[in-house]
Amino acid sequence: MDYLDMMKTFFLFTTIFIFNLGFLEAQKVPAVYVFGDSLVDVGNNNYLNGTFAKAIFPYYGIDFPTKKPAGRFCNGKNAADLIAEKVGLATSPPYLSLVSSKIKNSNRNVSFLNGVNFASGGAGVFNGNNQSFWKSIHMTKQVEYYSQMYEQLAHQIGASTLQKHISESIFLVVIGNNDIFDYFNSLDLQKNNTPQQYIKSMVSSLKVQLQRLYKNSARKFEIAGVAAIGCCPALRLKNKTECFSEANSLSVKYNRELQSMLKKWQLENKNLSYSYFDTYNAIQDLIQNPTSHGFVDVKAACCGIGELNAEFPCLPSANICSNRQDHIFWDSVHPTEATTRIIVDRLYNGPSQYTSPVNMKELLHVSIAKSLFPINFFILLSLMVTCYQIKVK
Repeated sequence: MDYLDMMKTFFLFTTIFIFNLGFLEAQKVPAVYVFGDSLVDVGNNNYLNGTFAKAIFPYYGIDFPTKKPAGRFCNGKNAADLIAEKVGLATSPPYLSLVSSKIKNSNRNVSFLNGVNFASGGAGVFNGNNQSFWKSIHMTKQVEYYSQMYEQLAHQIGASTLQKHISESIFLVVIGNNDIFDYFNSLDLQKNNTPQQYIKSMVSSLKVQLQRLYKNSARKFEIAGVAAIGCCPALRLKNKTECFSEANSLSVKYNRELQSMLKKWQLENKNLSYSYFDTYNAIQDLIQNPTSHGFVDVKAACCGIGELNAEFPCLPSANICSNRQDHIFWDSVHPTEATTRIIVDRLYNGPSQYTSPVNMKELLHVSIAKSLFPINFFILLSLMVTCYQIKVK
């Protein structure tokens, strides 16, 4: 083969290489496994008995494709839905819906390999609000469900196949917001724990659960910090409609502790990658610069009753705003779909102002690079060396 033919071959392979990279970019990840609270619950709470923490009433889902309540604590799609869109996958279904379907239809095969959502409205790192009529699936229980699923899959498809699949999947974790709420709603918690003690305990408990996921092959984590909780309508009521600074202060301290833990955790574990998202500052930017993002009302809930539409929940008898696009908050504690879309855009492709050490898109590229490197990269390198040698001769 002469030099010209070699160069043609080189450029042909380079074209295939680039096409392959584009194909892998489109593929992204095999599945998304979701853990957390109402910000990412897509219907698990609908399967819980004895809880009022369900998004089953109008006007929830008014802007969802079905125009009906869909288990999301939102007017439309939530973060779990929108992140699935970003990676080109269908929304991971609620774990309890899959379990229920398997029980009702014993002959029906239920796949956990396409992603599963374990999140639950009202859930926290701690088992704080699992009392009375506000039952939820706290983080420890969510991870237990995952562990049970993992064992079942290992028997079905084999440990090595499962490990590869899980290690290439994304684990989305959105938790901690309700623990901050619980702290300010409980005199006992405040009496028995200083704010610093409380957040250290939160982070320590979360690390235990993350490590359990890691031991069951999870390697790529998208982890969100808690939001500017003191600025939601429910807590603004505590401070004459202004942000409740005590809650925001605790949120900031928790996020700092969480980031510190994640850095150390990564050093302790082989092949662990993560992206941390600064939910707090992302929300604060929308609140402080609303018009530049198309928002008009930053204080009141779109749906609710009373001052700031936040004194009573979003029930069928509630007031509802005509334009959900110009409100940051949907109900007294949850954002609108419009807000969530901006947040997810920043989480996925955002600058280092909001993401560290990488954003979610860069986190995905870790797996793409690993897929390309062992084979394609060395073939391309050898062709380049050969072309150079022929040219020299």
